[in-house]
Order: sequence, then structure tokens, then C-alpha cells
Amino acid sequence: MQLGAFSISLSVKDLKASETFYRKLGFAPFGGDSEQNWLILKNGDTVIGLFQDMFPDNILTFNPGWNEAAENVDDFTDIRDLQKALKAKGVEFTTEADPDGSGPASFTIIDPDGNPILVDQHRA
Repeated sequence: MQLGAFSISLSVKDLKASETFYRKLGFAPFGGDSEQNWLILKNGDTVIGLFQDMFPDNILTFNPGWNEAAENVDDFTDIRDLQKALKAKGVEFTTEADPDGSGPASFTIIDPDGNPILVDQHRA
């Protein structure tokens, strides 16, 4: 099962303060829009998303079809196939991708400790 690129999406109280802190750790801007209260930072292959006032909890994020540079990869498992396989294993979903759809979609699951996991496919 290929989940794709991994990042952590942090729900932050002060975007600028968080950006300043993570820059001290060697992270540099990679994407996002501070005017919309979100930034993506990278340090090597490590990706952190900073999101102010967008969601209540930190989220583990996987992006099927992408590598850590947000580049398309040739061989990947479509999100609908991932969802079907996880359902067959008894995983419960809080949001689901349209199983009959195609292209970009997402679903959300919660691990046993209450950590949200977003699987977010941006490509066809």
C-alpha cells in the first residue's frame, strides 16, 4: 500500500511565530500563502505544513501520487483503491472519497489515539 509523500500539518496559534521557530531549525519556505494563514516548509525531505485557524488538531498527511517535492510519481495507488483496501481491513472513516470519482480526492481516518490522518490526492 503506497500512501505517498508524508508531512505533518500543524495547527498553529501564530503563523509568523511558528515560521520563525521552524526557520531556526533549518526549514525554508516551500509553498503556501501567509495571507491565507498557511505555509509549507521543508528541511531536506521533511515537510511541515503550518495552518493558522484552519483546523483544531495537528494532522498526519499523506499525498498519494506525490513525492516529498510535490512532484508527480509514475507508480502510485489511487486514493479510491487505498480507501477500498482500508475499508476491507475494518478501518473506520470520518470523511470519504467518492468511490466512483476520479482524480483529486481525500479521506480522513483517526488512529487509536485520536490522531487525525488525512490522505489527500492532488492529481489524477
